[in-house]
Amino acid sequence: MNYSLLFFALLALAFTFSSADPPTIQDFCIPPDSHSNAKLVKGQYCKDPSKVTSDDFYSTRLRSGGDTSNKLGTAITPIFIDEFPALNGNGLAMSRVDYQKGGVNPPHLHPRASELFTVIEGTLLAGFVTTNPNNTYYTKILNKGDTFVFPVGLIHFQMNIGKSNAMAIAAFSSQNPGVVSVGNAIFDSHPPISPDVLAKSLLTSEVEITQQQLKQWIHIINFG
Repeated sequence: MNYSLLFFALLALAFTFSSADPPTIQDFCIPPDSHSNAKLVKGQYCKDPSKVTSDDFYSTRLRSGGDTSNKLGTAITPIFIDEFPALNGNGLAMSRVDYQKGGVNPPHLHPRASELFTVIEGTLLAGFVTTNPNNTYYTKILNKGDTFVFPVGLIHFQMNIGKSNAMAIAAFSSQNPGVVSVGNAIFDSHPPISPDVLAKSLLTSEVEITQQQLKQWIHIINFG
């Protein structure tokens, strides 16, 4: 037997499991809303199963969209683990994205999840860019009922190019996919990144960088 090959195969398998959400070891584990409501179930503190009801698995959060009256013309309503505790241990999440005519969900990435994106109403331009060194750009015009996949960790976007408002639903392969908005991360970090660093990295001037950092960067995700 080639033990070296076996070792690396097991190592790769271990990394695969470590990169995913923690596996569940019971039917469900609703996070407790108070210490008095908690119970140790198979090594995890969960809401006492005897006090769990159907309402714990139910949410109306995606019934209505967010306020799109911002400069980007887009609003995102997430339903991650913090908004819907029943997702705990299930390795999935969703969000609703509403767009005004011309609205854009600007370039961003999800460090912990791939995304299955489906248009419910309207026409959207969607695309993503692969990693260095190729930086290949894949894009598609999506109409009602169309689906597009954004691979995990890759920068992607959507823009409403139709003649009316649009809406889409995104499903994620993690209960907490995370969001990194490219513009916000670069120009609106706290504390700010040195203009000298950004000017040299983006091949521009420190004056231009400072102007970008002084802008009011918009957060279109309605957490909570």
